[in-house]
Amino acid sequence: MPQPCPPHRMLGPSRDAKPVSVLNQATPSPVLSDAAPTPRPSACPGLLRIVAARDGGICRIKLPGGELSAAQARAIAEASARHAAGVIELTNRANVQVRGVKRGEEAVLIAALVGAGLGPTSIAADDVRNVMISPAAGRDPSALLDTRPLCAALLAMLQSEARFAALSPKFALLLDGGERLARVDHPHDVWLAASRETDGVRFVFGLAGCPPASASASAAANASAAAFSGSPTQSDHITTEQSHANGTGPLAAILPSQASALVRALLLTFLDLAAADTTRMRHLLTLHSAHALLHHAQQYVDFPLTRNVSPADWHRSTPADAGLRLGAHAQRQPGTWHVGGQPASGRLDADTLHALAALSQQHGDGTLRVTPWQSVLLPDIATHAVPPVLSGLNALDLACDPAQAITRLIACAGSSGCAKSLADTKTDALRLARRLPAGVEAHLSGCPRSCAAAHCAPYTLLAAAPGLYDLYRRDRHDGRPGFGECVARQLTIDQAADMLDRLARSNTNA
Repeated sequence: MPQPCPPHRMLGPSRDAKPVSVLNQATPSPVLSDAAPTPRPSACPGLLRIVAARDGGICRIKLPGGELSAAQARAIAEASARHAAGVIELTNRANVQVRGVKRGEEAVLIAALVGAGLGPTSIAADDVRNVMISPAAGRDPSALLDTRPLCAALLAMLQSEARFAALSPKFALLLDGGERLARVDHPHDVWLAASRETDGVRFVFGLAGCPPASASASAAANASAAAFSGSPTQSDHITTEQSHANGTGPLAAILPSQASALVRALLLTFLDLAAADTTRMRHLLTLHSAHALLHHAQQYVDFPLTRNVSPADWHRSTPADAGLRLGAHAQRQPGTWHVGGQPASGRLDADTLHALAALSQQHGDGTLRVTPWQSVLLPDIATHAVPPVLSGLNALDLACDPAQAITRLIACAGSSGCAKSLADTKTDALRLARRLPAGVEAHLSGCPRSCAAAHCAPYTLLAAAPGLYDLYRRDRHDGRPGFGECVARQLTIDQAADMLDRLARSNTNA
């Protein structure tokens, strides 16, 4: 019988991991010939900075708004098959990364990806392309506005202004248009959320956190999830207290036309005030009040940024439902649907990516949307084409139903790909999926850095040794960092499945 854990320190992701080595010493592509000669040092992989891992190099491709054309998907698949291990990962920031890049083939891989239009406008701008929107932006029937034009404008601004190259590769922005299919539990350095006011739609904004959800929105999401699959949704993990724990909560409301100028002002304020080792907005907020930051930002805009009272109690009214990433759901445009599926552990092979590109061209608009749940969405599918698209996704072994256990598991690269991992989390996740209780969400992490999950999972299995995990449980209203309460140590996967079943039953009976 597994024993309860003794007292244990709170665990959570580290700030910035150190790279094993930087492999990319490639000559800059002609496309980027006017840029700086080499990327700046960082632990994070990029398209132009391939970082070593146990299974080879990692090349991370940042997608504008998570969008990938069919031609670009094919280019990634072909480059991965030729110059890497043929393994493509979908990330929790709606990006794509190629694993297993072969030593000596970094330059040709980069050239192929840049040639497909996947690169930044300059080498220095690769790291800063961190703007998240809903994968259903512009199509979600619940959206208050289409965030895609603003996303494009912000990405252009981030890449065109030289100072922004000094931002950390982890520094990120969130644009929430009010969609139901929205990931609003990932903390961002700056977030903007659409809000319907008496005089029209405005953006409420805050720093170093998430848009808070109202109790009614959370209750609606919970009821929807219970009726659909019994699985808790991301809204369960968002509370006002949590949004304030490491950030500001809502500060003020602005017009949508003012959003680009606001973001620019806040980023310049961060760079003006942050020390060299201050990489995230939450770090800056330990040194300066939100009021001081707004006061400093005021010099960069010609509209008032005074902290107004009305947004202080603002909450996101629309329930976010992560289940809408899977299966077929009607879009705003009559007679069109988006259809989604999730590969096991967020990984595709080159052949599968080729097949997804073909599906999108045959039945959709020729694009894919990578989601922050490590899944794929095919938008603009006509009603008559929904059945063959679902059949195609199922044939590719993508899960299209939230009731499928693999859609409720997150796993890091594991010991097969990462030297810091103590267990083969990808293989163990597949084994756990066969016994995962209905409605339970779990995160398998090979080490305390928690690279695979940017949000707080209800249950975390933290590797202690190959095949053995410490089990943590996190209350949905707990806003503290870390994995939560350690409830047992040194569990095999089968023992963990048994305990998760007991814990789930005790929660149901409470």
